Amino acid sequence: MTIPVIIDCDPGIDDVMALTLAFAHPQLDIKLITTEPGNQTQEKTVYNALAFTSYMKQNIEVAKGLEAPIFRKLKVAKDVHGDDGLGGVHFPKPTINLSKRTAIEAMEEILLASDEQIILIATGPLTNIGALLLAHPEVKQKIKYISYMGGAAVGGNMSPTAEFNVYVDPHAAEIVFQSGIPIVMSGLDVTHKAYVTLEELGKIEAIGSDFAQKVVAMLKFYVNAIKPTVFHGPEYDKRIRLHDLCAVSYVLTPELFDGDDCYVAVELEGKYTAGTTVVDYGQRTGLPANVKVLHTVNREKFVEQFLEAIQTMSHHSS
Repeated sequence: MTIPVIIDCDPGIDDVMALTLAFAHPQLDIKLITTEPGNQTQEKTVYNALAFTSYMKQNIEVAKGLEAPIFRKLKVAKDVHGDDGLGGVHFPKPTINLSKRTAIEAMEEILLASDEQIILIATGPLTNIGALLLAHPEVKQKIKYISYMGGAAVGGNMSPTAEFNVYVDPHAAEIVFQSGIPIVMSGLDVTHKAYVTLEELGKIEAIGSDFAQKVVAMLKFYVNAIKPTVFHGPEYDKRIRLHDLCAVSYVLTPELFDGDDCYVAVELEGKYTAGTTVVDYGQRTGLPANVKVLHTVNREKFVEQFLEAIQTMSHHSS
C-alpha cells in the first residue's frame, strides 16, 4: 500500500536530503511539492525544488507558495545554506515547469479531491500550511497528520529557546499547532541526534556517483557553516545534522523514533522567546496533547536508511 503525501519545503540543503529519501521510496505517493521562503528566498527555493526534482527524474507537480511570513519580515539562513540555498552545488536547469496553480490552490484541490487522508510533510516554516488552514478549514478532515521538522522543547538555534523554522513564521506555526490536526514534531531535541559523521560522509563519497559527490559537497558546506557551540566539544560540532530528513523518515519508519504526546503552543510576543515552541511536559496547562514531540532516534538505522536512499537515487540521476 502506498502512503499519499504532500511535501512542503524550503530547499535548503537538508530539504534536498529529505526529498532524496522521499523519492527513493516508491511507497510514498508524492501528490505535490510546495515551496516557501525560509532557508532562502521563495525565488531560490522554488528554483531549487524544480531543479532537484528534474535532476532526479521525478514527474511531480511543484507549486510556488507565499513570498513571506504572515506578519514578520523574512529572515533567511544564507550563512548556513549559501547564496543559492544549496551551498554552491549546481543542478542542471529544470526540465519541469512550475505549476500554474499556487501552492494553496494545489493543496486545497488535491486534499478535497482525495478519497483517503493525506499526510503533510513540512520541512520549512509553516506559512503555506497556516494560510491553507485559514482560507480552507474544510481540508482539515482530509489531513491524516502533519510530520513537521521544526521547534524545540529544550534549546533553540535562533535564540536561546526558538528553532529556525518556527522563528521565521511563529504565527503560521501557532495556527497549525492549534488547528486540531495531529502533529508529529521533529524538533531539535531529536534532529540533533539524527546526524551523519565525517566517517559516514566518506561512505557516501565512496558511492562514486555524480549525485553522491553533490551530496558530499552540500553536506561539507553545511557542517562548515555551523557555528561552534560553547558547551559542546569539537567532535559534536562536526556532526552533520540531517534535520529535515527526520520528517520523512518518521512517515516511512516511525519505529525508529520515540517521543511523548504533549500540549504545545507557540510563543508570539516574548522579548527573548518569540518563536519558541512551549512544550508542556509537566501538564501544567491542563490542556490535551496536540503534538507528538519526538526526542530520540535510532541513529544507526536512520543513517543506513539515508545511505541506501543515496545509492538508490544515484541510478535515477545518472
